[in-house]
Amino acid sequence: MRNIIIGTAGHIDHGKTTLIKALTGRETDRWEEEKRRGITIDLGFTYFDLPDGSKAGIIDVPGHEKFIKNMLAGVVGMDMVLLVIAADEGIMPQTTEHLNILNLLGMKNGIVVLTKCDIADEEWISLVKEDIIESLSSTFLEGAPIVEVSSKTRNGINNLIQEINNQAEKSVIERELNTIPRLPIDRVFSIQGFGTVITGTLITGILKKGTEVEIYPVNKVCRIRNIQVHSSDVEKAYSGQRTAINLTNVKKTDIYRGCVIAPVNSMKNTMMLDVKLNLLKSSKRVVINRSRLHLYTGTSEILCRVVLLDRDELKPGESCFAQLRLEEEVAVRRGDKFIVRFYSPSETVGGGEIIEPLPLKRKRYDESLIEELKIKEKGTGADVIEKIIKETKELISVSNLAITTALTETEVKNNIEILEQEEKITLFKVKNEIYLWHKNFEIEIEEKLEKYLFDYHQENKYAKGAKKSEIKSRFFPDLKQLLFDVVIQTFAEKGLIKQSDEFISLTYFTIEYDEDYRKIKEKTLKILDEAKFELLKIEELSDKINHTMTNDVVSLMITEKNLVRVNDLVTTTELYEEAKNILVEFLKKNKKISAAQYRDLLNTNRKTAISLLEHFDMLKLTKRVENDRILLNLT
Repeated sequence: MRNIIIGTAGHIDHGKTTLIKALTGRETDRWEEEKRRGITIDLGFTYFDLPDGSKAGIIDVPGHEKFIKNMLAGVVGMDMVLLVIAADEGIMPQTTEHLNILNLLGMKNGIVVLTKCDIADEEWISLVKEDIIESLSSTFLEGAPIVEVSSKTRNGINNLIQEINNQAEKSVIERELNTIPRLPIDRVFSIQGFGTVITGTLITGILKKGTEVEIYPVNKVCRIRNIQVHSSDVEKAYSGQRTAINLTNVKKTDIYRGCVIAPVNSMKNTMMLDVKLNLLKSSKRVVINRSRLHLYTGTSEILCRVVLLDRDELKPGESCFAQLRLEEEVAVRRGDKFIVRFYSPSETVGGGEIIEPLPLKRKRYDESLIEELKIKEKGTGADVIEKIIKETKELISVSNLAITTALTETEVKNNIEILEQEEKITLFKVKNEIYLWHKNFEIEIEEKLEKYLFDYHQENKYAKGAKKSEIKSRFFPDLKQLLFDVVIQTFAEKGLIKQSDEFISLTYFTIEYDEDYRKIKEKTLKILDEAKFELLKIEELSDKINHTMTNDVVSLMITEKNLVRVNDLVTTTELYEEAKNILVEFLKKNKKISAAQYRDLLNTNRKTAISLLEHFDMLKLTKRVENDRILLNLT
């Protein structure tokens, strides 16, 4: 079953509300003031069934100029518009403004409904139709059917219903269901015993009863208690349906028209938008750089400053890339449409499409930026995601990409599959998450890492390589350890580096055991053997050997297990094992040992004895009990 949303547009008192009542049998004016004054102030909603079984929600929007912002809120989610023109008056100023707004918002489908045909003669109606055809030239309604009706006599109503049905079957595109659900809120109220209720058009996805959702930009997490579509309780609401939702854990005062309901953590708030701005040909205004404008997107109205990125002023009929700097946060998606109205006097001057919903602050007259925005404007989903990844210059997860783009993870994965096939990105899988970076960034990192390791080997010829921890802190300080390990493994598999224990080196690097190494090693072993159990600091060894490479050779000997480090002291592996065996044999016979006893056994100083005992404690060989040690482990 198809769900479509039909909206009305047109000048005040041209019969929109009366037409809807003729189509549905229901009154859409809700407020006493509306009924008393005979005009629609706020949005009205109702529904009816089409001959093919489709459900048609219908939105009655205000026609009076003062209520234009409410009209803009109603346009969100429309599949089709009925442009209502009274036969006795023809096209009027608000008719034109509504038509301009619908054009800017990318409306595709519509029918012209000529109302009040019962009070106009045929000759006059013929003249009005000619004027309509001429006025609609070069708009989305060029060539649209014009249906003559009388809401009072119901003459032509059935013809209109059939025309709506035909257009719904042929022209209305099925809504996106397999993407994140988004519902811009156009009404908030409370019902005693139930709590907060919101209404809006579900523009994408599916919302389910009982699920957790987040309200943006206020970032309130709540649960859907109940859903109504066309006044009936349902388990799910589908894209294209007018929906009322009863929410838990949120007060009426916490949210407002302009908020958006979507899954938790699926969107991000922003204070800036990169856009393609189109100025109406009919506008009497020139928009200069940093003009203050009213921005309408979704159901929100926000003041903003427009920064023109490639010029100082935008004239009627012109287009350009711009950055809108907002005075309040919004949550939107790339591709969303918007309208801007002049700040004072308030009149519609243009609109366009959001190209980047989470931009950085832009500089004007930046040619590379303009090219980037052109790609984002015209590119495919894969092109846009590639641009985001390229700009990120670090690893980014699929889940974060989904939040940035307001797409589902499935949609993101479909696009990155294309990019992977084109060898533009590299993927890294860690547990249930996928991370990726652009090949350009990968090459940049590889070059930096290769240079760093080359220089490191030149300066540290006796080191097996740089420590992994050092590489991580220098190149990937924010990466989780598991992800870092996967990245290093990938580099190793590509043959860029090799990994030995906790050391990383270039693949071709090997330690050259030259004459200097042999001399320093021999002297080191001789000095430590002579010192016996009076362990020395590395600095003391360096002073005795008096060679600039002593520290590097000693470090290598420790790595290769020729020497053992005990806190800040060092000894040979043979002496270390002998000291350990002396301790174990004594404890097997005597159960406990003091530091003084161990010192005497080794014929050493107190510092060495305590350092060895603390070292064995750390290895869980011994345990300190008051001032003594007892044996814990024989391994």
